[in-house]
Amino acid sequence: MNHSPKPITKVLMLIICLMLMLTSCSLLPTNLTDVITGLTNSEGGTVTISREEYEELKQYQQLAEMMEIVDQFYYQEPSHEDMLDGACMGLLYGLDDPYTFYYSPEDFAAMWEEDEGEYAGIGIQIMGNYNTGLCTVSRVFLDSPAMEVGMLKGDVLIKVEDIDVTATTLQDAVDIMRGEVGQPVSVQVMRGDQVLDFVITRAVVHVNWVNSCMMEGDVGYISLYEFSGDCAVGFEEHFNKLMEQGAKALIVDLRDNPGGWVDAAIKIADLFMDKGEVASLRYRDGSGETYTTEDGSNPIPMVVLINENSASASEILSGALQDHNRATIVGVQSYGKGVVQYVLPVGSDGAGMQVTVAQYFTPNGNEVHHVGITPDVVVEMPEEQKSMFFEIGDLTDVQLNEAYKIALDLLNNSQVE
Repeated sequence: MNHSPKPITKVLMLIICLMLMLTSCSLLPTNLTDVITGLTNSEGGTVTISREEYEELKQYQQLAEMMEIVDQFYYQEPSHEDMLDGACMGLLYGLDDPYTFYYSPEDFAAMWEEDEGEYAGIGIQIMGNYNTGLCTVSRVFLDSPAMEVGMLKGDVLIKVEDIDVTATTLQDAVDIMRGEVGQPVSVQVMRGDQVLDFVITRAVVHVNWVNSCMMEGDVGYISLYEFSGDCAVGFEEHFNKLMEQGAKALIVDLRDNPGGWVDAAIKIADLFMDKGEVASLRYRDGSGETYTTEDGSNPIPMVVLINENSASASEILSGALQDHNRATIVGVQSYGKGVVQYVLPVGSDGAGMQVTVAQYFTPNGNEVHHVGITPDVVVEMPEEQKSMFFEIGDLTDVQLNEAYKIALDLLNNSQVE
């Protein structure tokens, strides 16, 4: 049977539909969006577009053909919404950048929920290493379901339910660990050469970004776990409390801090630095931007603790304090995440994306990406202590003990001067 030729073929219509859906994820150039709008708004039987516009449309033909094949042959009724979510994920996956990815509406909402400091889950913080693929528990939250069943810092996630956990599947695993309060989730970890299985009941997890205590000798101690939520406000509150208690030297613990919001790092740096550069950004086009602090700071002698899991905003803060000779950095080489991302909403359904936009450098121009921050005083954590949970201020912690000794020396030297 012959059919009269259609002005716009089914494949082209699929391309247009797919591109319109992708446009809702903000993944098309504006001029191409205008082209599509013109096509769909045309009332006549003929649509004329330029060669350039046609070539742009052709780039999406394969996707449209694949969708048509699925519609025709897939053994179950397909979900176009899920397919397009996958297309958005795949588009960004093609950049081969572990820090650029798509958030489904559910994931985007969950990310902001966690940033507010409360979410339903099991209560662990995880560092994914994109070189080794390993995902290691860097923190087990106090009074969390994970702590109750005996999970420890240093455990390597192997499986969550039926997902094999690697750095590339970590977000899927996190999505599963979060969920309905009171419902169980199966988690498998490697601890040394042992494989351990846990069934953990999800609960509401309360995240404390900051903790502090006074130590002997007028040394204040602040542990900052992540640059999230209102951590900068919390940090300043803890610092002011320590000052009221008579702190004359300060230890800031950024170990296992994976980073977070750059603005929070700038605000905390501003407490201790007079007007000066904190970090500089370099964009793809060669342009740059500089983060700075304002005049007015507290001159308290400082020691900053870092380790192999201190990343991103942790490295911005420690690198700035080091370059300005404002703090002694103690510990081991940091993680080396020297790129920054924008987190943006896309479309109209609550989805989002994170995209790497620039590389950053310390005030002295030192590269951080894949390099990290080198401590002024290197102190390795003994193997037997790497998975231990220490009470705050516990000086059996070898790295903290060395930082404390240095803080006392700084305090004594400042008093002599």
